[in-house]
Amino acid sequence: MKLWVDDVRPAPEGYNWVKSVNEAINEIIQAEASHRYNPFGDELPEVIDVDHDASSYASDGGDYIKLLDWLEETGRNYPIHIHSMNVVGVENMRRIIQRNGWREV
Repeated sequence: MKLWVDDVRPAPEGYNWVKSVNEAINEIIQAEASHRYNPFGDELPEVIDVDHDASSYASDGGDYIKLLDWLEETGRNYPIHIHSMNVVGVENMRRIIQRNGWREV
């Protein structure tokens, strides 16, 4: 599964599009549960492609950097791609990625 986390830009073909942090968390949890049931499936996120600013969806979990905070707090590790235009936001997200030794793609 490829996860596209963005409130405005539509997901590229082949991606699951979610618009809030809470939606993204639920999608990841469901994928992990499905993978435990069928470990030979390809349900786990192969990449989380994330924006920074959630705009009107911020009320449902915060800006998308909160997704990285949640991944860090829960010990999860998935490849991350940042597609945000927010330069400061990208730097902040990149710090979380580097601090955890995650792979940025």
